[in-house]
Amino acid sequence: MAAGGEEREGLITGINVTPLVDVVLVLLIIFMATAPLISRRALAVAVPKAATGERSTAALRVTRAADGQIFLEKTPQTLATLTQELQTRLKLEPDLHVSVAAEERLPYGDVVELLDTIRSAGVKKVALDVRPAPQK
Repeated sequence: MAAGGEEREGLITGINVTPLVDVVLVLLIIFMATAPLISRRALAVAVPKAATGERSTAALRVTRAADGQIFLEKTPQTLATLTQELQTRLKLEPDLHVSVAAEERLPYGDVVELLDTIRSAGVKKVALDVRPAPQK
C-alpha cells in the first residue's frame, strides 16, 4: 500500500527528442540559406557594375583577381589546371554551370583568355558576375 493512496505506475525514463529535432531542423535551414552567401564573400573581387545584372546561381565560381591569379572556388589554379579540373567536373556533371568573376580593372584580353579556357574545357553554360548598378 502506498502512503498517500496513489500508486505510481513507473518512472519516466525516456527522453523526449521532439524539441531537439525541431531545433536541429531550424538550424539546418538557417545554415542552408546562409551558406551560399558566406561562400560568395570568400574572395573579394570588385566586379563591374551593370544595370541589367542578375544574381547567378552557378554551381562553380571561377575568379580572376587583380594580380592575375585564377581561383576555382577558393583553390588557386593555372589555366592548364583549370582546364583539367573543369573537364573532370564536367564528366561528373554534364550540365555544369560556371560563373566568372573578374576584377573590374583587368585588361579585356585577360578576361577573354579565361572565358576561352573555360569554353575549351567543354563548359557550355558560362555566366559573368556583375554588381547591380544603383537605380537612377
